[in-house]
Amino acid sequence: MSMADSKLTDLMEEHGIKVTANRLIVARSLHASLMPMSLAELERQILTLDKSSIFRVLNLFRDYHLVHVIEDGAGGVKYELCHSHSANADEDAHAHFHCEVCGRTLCLDHVPVPIIRLPEGYEAHSVNYLIKGVCPDCLPRK
Repeated sequence: MSMADSKLTDLMEEHGIKVTANRLIVARSLHASLMPMSLAELERQILTLDKSSIFRVLNLFRDYHLVHVIEDGAGGVKYELCHSHSANADEDAHAHFHCEVCGRTLCLDHVPVPIIRLPEGYEAHSVNYLIKGVCPDCLPRK
């Protein structure tokens, strides 16, 4: 088992997820990606699993807080591996940036999601903090 697989296995176990071959394959793809990935992108990358298998793994990961589910700014959903060590909360919540020129959704790992005080009686389960604009790669072309 590679060092990356060992870390992914440990992360899954910390989140209370039983490690299986399919789960490790999906976690590997998410870990290797530099950006959040859509189900279609994962399906194109993981040729050994069908769409429904990948989707089931992503739903399990979401339920155990092993992935962030991000609205990508273009009407879709993308997933990224959560590096928190809790099955109950996302400890590494951060902002994302959707480039309106190239369509990429990028992680802004060092931009924390601001704390929002909700009115009494509300209970938050997740936060999606997305900034739309033009990324540094596309700005010179604009």
